[in-house]
Order: sequence, then structure tokens, then C-alpha cells
Amino acid sequence: MGEKYSMEQEEIFSKVMRAGRRTYFFDVRATKAGDYYLTITESKKFTNDDGSFHYKKHKIYLYKEDFHEFKENLEQMIDYVIKEKGEEVISERHRSDYSKQEDTPAQISEDSDLSEDQPTKTNFTDLDFDDI
Repeated sequence: MGEKYSMEQEEIFSKVMRAGRRTYFFDVRATKAGDYYLTITESKKFTNDDGSFHYKKHKIYLYKEDFHEFKENLEQMIDYVIKEKGEEVISERHRSDYSKQEDTPAQISEDSDLSEDQPTKTNFTDLDFDDI
């Protein structure tokens, strides 16, 4: 049953979800007794300094007796995040170091309450070193 069982186990039902550098694999597999369970694998691609790459994988095994509670908890967590933070992906508004991007002059609207007298990042004052 060794190799043949292993090959059949992989082919029951699978879905792949790509998400940037991460890929999620959802696989239905069979126990030795013939019952089904689910594995969820996160695979993340890393690039080495020499240009080669490797993957790190994390796997969750989820058995039928836990499906209902797992699904309820997952739905509750998803609903909470969306209720608290909405569906907008905040990280897209930040740099890779997670610092918030500054508004550029083009992003500042015309109805802004900044007057021409107030300095902005693009306004400079000419200094004459004789004045110092």
C-alpha cells in the first residue's frame, strides 16, 4: 500500500490560492481508515543573496471532527477584522518598512485649508548667507 496509497492520497481534491509571495494549498486527503481530512499548506518564497530561492512551508492538519468549530472561529475572526478595519488593504498605503507614505503635493486637494503662506515640503525660503 506504500507508494500507491501515497499517490492516491494526494489526488482526492486540491485547490491552490496564490497571494503574492505566498501560495496556499488546500488538499483533501484520506486517513488509513479511509476517512477524509484537510491539510492547509502555506508556502512562502524567499530569495537568497545569490539570486537562488527557497520555500518555507507551514502546514495545518484539520480533521472532520474539528471542521464545524474551525469554520465558526474562522468566520468570526474574518467578520471581526472586516468590522473593525473594513475591507481596504491598509498595507498597500504603506512602504515596505510599514511607515505611512507622506502626501505629495499632487495628493493635497485644492480645497485643502493650506494657504500659500504656510510652508509645505516643496516650498523653500531662499537665504542669503550675508543675512546670517
